[in-house]
Amino acid sequence: MSPAWPRLRVLRALRALLVVLLAPWRLWAIKDTQDCTWQVALNKFDAIGENHTSDRFFYQEPLDTVDEVFSLLVDAPIDPDKTYLGFPYYLKINYSCKREFSEALVRKGHLTGLKPMVLVSFQSPVNFYHWKIEQLQIQMEAAPFRSKELCNAEEVCVMSWYTPMPIKNGSVVMRVDVSSNGLGPFIPNKRCPFPSPGQWGRLWEGLPNPQVPKEDRRSPKGGNRAGGWLCARAGVGTLTGACPTPTASFRVNINGFLERQQDNTLRFTVGNELFNLIPRYFVNVPSRPLWYTVDQAPVLILGGIPEEKSILLTDTNFKDFFLVELSIDNCWVGSFCPQASFTATIYDAIATESTLFIRQNQLVYYFTGTYITLHESNHGSEKWVHVLDNECVKKLCPVHFHSNGSEYIMALTAGKHEGYVYLGTITDGRVSFELLPRQRSVCDAIKVVNCSITWAVFVAGHYNLLLLVETEDASTRKYFQVVSYDLVRDYLVILYTVPEFIPDGRRGRQRGLQSWVGAKRGPGDHISLLHPLFLCLPAQGLEFLNILGTESYTNISMVPKGMSYNPYNNWLFIWGNFLLMSYNNQNFIYLADFPKELSIKYLVNSFHGEVAIVTETEEIWYLLEGSYRVNQLFPSKGWEVYISLQVMHQSSLYAPNETMVTLFYEDSKLYQLVYLIDNQQGRLVKRLVPVEQLLMYQQLSNGYHLKPQGGHLTLSFTEFCPFMVLRLRDLPNPQTYTRQERYRAQPPRVLEPSGFHNEISLAVYQGLVYYLLWLHSVYDKPYADPVHDPTWRWWKDRRQDQDYYFYLASNWRSAGKVHIDMTSYEKIYDLKAEYELPERIFLDKGTSYSFSIFLTAQGHLFKSEIRHGVSVQPQSRAKLAVVLGDPGCIKVVMKKEVLINRYLVLLWVTLSDKRSCFDQGISGHHLRKTSMLVKVVGSAWHCFQNTLQGPRMQVLDLGAT
Repeated sequence: MSPAWPRLRVLRALRALLVVLLAPWRLWAIKDTQDCTWQVALNKFDAIGENHTSDRFFYQEPLDTVDEVFSLLVDAPIDPDKTYLGFPYYLKINYSCKREFSEALVRKGHLTGLKPMVLVSFQSPVNFYHWKIEQLQIQMEAAPFRSKELCNAEEVCVMSWYTPMPIKNGSVVMRVDVSSNGLGPFIPNKRCPFPSPGQWGRLWEGLPNPQVPKEDRRSPKGGNRAGGWLCARAGVGTLTGACPTPTASFRVNINGFLERQQDNTLRFTVGNELFNLIPRYFVNVPSRPLWYTVDQAPVLILGGIPEEKSILLTDTNFKDFFLVELSIDNCWVGSFCPQASFTATIYDAIATESTLFIRQNQLVYYFTGTYITLHESNHGSEKWVHVLDNECVKKLCPVHFHSNGSEYIMALTAGKHEGYVYLGTITDGRVSFELLPRQRSVCDAIKVVNCSITWAVFVAGHYNLLLLVETEDASTRKYFQVVSYDLVRDYLVILYTVPEFIPDGRRGRQRGLQSWVGAKRGPGDHISLLHPLFLCLPAQGLEFLNILGTESYTNISMVPKGMSYNPYNNWLFIWGNFLLMSYNNQNFIYLADFPKELSIKYLVNSFHGEVAIVTETEEIWYLLEGSYRVNQLFPSKGWEVYISLQVMHQSSLYAPNETMVTLFYEDSKLYQLVYLIDNQQGRLVKRLVPVEQLLMYQQLSNGYHLKPQGGHLTLSFTEFCPFMVLRLRDLPNPQTYTRQERYRAQPPRVLEPSGFHNEISLAVYQGLVYYLLWLHSVYDKPYADPVHDPTWRWWKDRRQDQDYYFYLASNWRSAGKVHIDMTSYEKIYDLKAEYELPERIFLDKGTSYSFSIFLTAQGHLFKSEIRHGVSVQPQSRAKLAVVLGDPGCIKVVMKKEVLINRYLVLLWVTLSDKRSCFDQGISGHHLRKTSMLVKVVGSAWHCFQNTLQGPRMQVLDLGAT
């Protein structure tokens, strides 16, 4: 059982004083900034202007009500013969600040020129045979609107801003970024495009899989250029630690598991909503992992509620949630399933793009939601479907990433099919299972009498299944092996045998290589590519152990419990009461920092460079990929300091008694779902785990000295970071590489002195945005060709009358008191690079992506020598290591120049396609994932920068594919 988290402790005065003394002057300035945040709610088309209302996103079909409004717009630059439709929802936008009345703040913002800018990004679909892969965004300016409620003021009491909430075929996950136009009050961002706390980037390579079905080119949407590489998830810390534009990010997902009843209320199709969070559901209940298809699942579910067939369900990543009792039959096939007792608990729960999976006892069920935007028809489930009849399923294993137009899930069986795996394939909400291996069981293939599959990992891009198998030889001696099964060749092979005992971390310890093994120093001081084998570099003396068979071992048995695989950098983790990692599934490294007295319950991989570890005792540990140090976050000295500060601030996110429910990543940030009990009241909250703050507090607690000076003691701190400033320059304009398509839309101008919009103008805004995206959807020309702009034919017959329409508007004679500016609806082709790498980069055959890195290092890291009276080239001991997961296809060249008088290292970085990998399909199809890692040697865990959101690791985070 999971113990409740310990009571909050009182911070000792010395430590509190230490924290205050350490705060730099910039933080004092930050405290003078108003603590304001954007607020976003979803409103139905007919609910605009109502206060304190929010709707769930489940309507997916366009509305024809706006067409009546457009018929009134005579003498307007629209085609009266066209049919204009609208989206079913609006986004209502406000902002609030602490200690100030929010309604007055919003009025103040409007009067001082504040206009929220909304950027909606549509997630590409899983099934690229049905929908075309594209990186589509639309940027909209929000329109001010007065509340419909009674107001005694002359002009306005309560107001909000509104924009249409667009829907795109093939997309059920949207990200909404809200920022300011730069006028009015300053509103800091919630989500800033800073690097994730790991010094690496990643690539998605556009390598096709050799075994893929023939493409179905139905219903193409948008236009991407054929061929190329896909590179994603990149970012670099900026110089100042502030974001270029204050931005807040929100998840707006379609919930396909709701339906409207006759009384106009909503109900869940998967079961009945419960409204009482009973403490026994959460107190002292072990935490459990949150499993879903990364970036694709609009609805997340979490089981594990003891003796209840209930789950937590959310479509906002647990910003809010529902407790739902599932409508499943409680049957149990006890006649052939070897299970001691029956329980109603939902043990495994997995969410995909449109389908939910659960396991209760040894039975598996799935439910497909109603997603017309995905399937173009309503073939959602009417009830939970029981699959794998007559099978005893002991575990469900998730597949975190989709591939080949489908999603996947794995079921480990017991009983008659022990030694087999069922691979489930989900395509457009339709589920099918295949028993693997096809010819014979794993036990027969590896020639053992008894075996049991403990865990399975499916590498979809390679059609490869990795199995953690517990075997028993003739002497009843048990051991574990990693087995690989190739689905294409129907071939099974043993990759690795896990050591029987845990290595002795104190004796026979191997150290990292003390030089850049295999590094080549070419002409002009180019730093060439390193193979992943040479990741074993020392980082501030951190120790690890290469498992070579010559080590000494303890008498503590290794008990593997699971595996975790990252397809971007090919790192495989085997975890239990130890942690092993490998880059090639065959050679493993033992991470000696993790104590053998603990046992890992599950890993949480951000797939952006960091891994969180949860133990059976609910401790939280943290690992940066590319580093071999495992750091304890909770409990820790840093946690004690942070909690004490939160108590001082009377934070509502912490309480004397807490129980962690789950741990998960969102936008590269680590979050907890925690059950709090405060004043005899229980509640579930989602809160950020401040990894950087905890690590900084720990570093400062261990890295200071008291030195006597002038009869008193002074604080002295050790500077561990090898550089002071990290910044990017010479970034190319992004759209050539990102294939990003962005449209711009502004609300029509209203002929009203106060500038407030009404229902008519907002309906016109809806129709214009819908028509703009419709023009994009029927456009089938090469991407980014300005001659064939999708919007040109919209206004081509009206542009000659543009001055006439402006004359009508300037004299307040436009019909409906609405003026449509034809230049306000267009495609943007000239996006400029900011001080960060874009999220996705495509590299076509032979093309390159180049940028510069400025690294201001500590002065003692520079040296200039004079030999025989001649000054030689200045050198810097600030080193960078570069690793590619697939050096046969992509290469990286870094040219370094040292400016010793400025303590500056200038690096020119070029990512290039080597023209050696062929047979790519259309860009976005059959992508083979690979990664690139660039790190400043010695920077892991030691480099922080202060921002408006607190400290962040100042690291180099690069990505390419």
